[in-house]
Amino acid sequence: MIDLHTHSSRSDGTESPTVVVAQAARTGIDTVALTDHDTTSGWAEAAEAAAAQGIALVRGAELSTRHHGRSVHVLAYLFDPEEDRLAAQLRRVREDRVPRLQRIVEHMAADGFDITWEDVLAQGEEPATLGRPHLADALVAKGEVRSRSEAFGRLLYSRSPYYERHYAIPTEEAVRLVRAAGGVPVAAHPFASRRQRALGQEDIAELAEAGLAGLEADHRDHDAEGRRLARRLAAEHDLIVTGSSDYHGEGKENRLGENTTDPAQLERIVAASSGTTPVLR
Repeated sequence: MIDLHTHSSRSDGTESPTVVVAQAARTGIDTVALTDHDTTSGWAEAAEAAAAQGIALVRGAELSTRHHGRSVHVLAYLFDPEEDRLAAQLRRVREDRVPRLQRIVEHMAADGFDITWEDVLAQGEEPATLGRPHLADALVAKGEVRSRSEAFGRLLYSRSPYYERHYAIPTEEAVRLVRAAGGVPVAAHPFASRRQRALGQEDIAELAEAGLAGLEADHRDHDAEGRRLARRLAAEHDLIVTGSSDYHGEGKENRLGENTTDPAQLERIVAASSGTTPVLR
């Protein structure tokens, strides 16, 4: 089995890269991608764990981007993390997340919530990429909500009065930067309208023209129509089709291996890359 979308505690997952890889191996996955948000800081640990577990690792990241006002996540695979322009953009995204979260905390505290910035930082090891899930965990720890899901459903969703934007790379620019770094850009859950404004067919055409290589079709946030649409557009634009769990440990219900990628599609990803290589068994 091939699962090309997982998160560790280096961003908003709840398990270390070592544990994520071990969990993947126990699930029967033979190839797993670590795709933490806007960071490659977990790659070395995950590679060591993959070698120990005898499975293949696909190095990746999930990039925060924005296209025509929509939040769009781009899964970037096998890129060179030392490529200056892409590295600088990822650093800018990570750095802008901190003042954004601080503003949210200040707004919530002013409204009487028992929450401080120190509470957010107290959530375990400091991740490379701070995000709303860490604030959600702090709210759980302080007894303000019962779960991450409740925190997002009540307080942290994109139309909440507490919501604040952070810097996101223009999507077409992100796609070009990933390509320039030898990587392969795939749109993550592009038709998951419950979590974001779904992309339209014209958006996919524009991004394919910019160099988008694939669409994540099989994802728990896609209904049957979304999966069919992804496959139809992938065929129309000659794009790679992937399936993934979007695993976050205890941070989400998503189960490793619940959606998977066909080996022939992974071969297309590897063939299209020149930035870095998978860790093979």
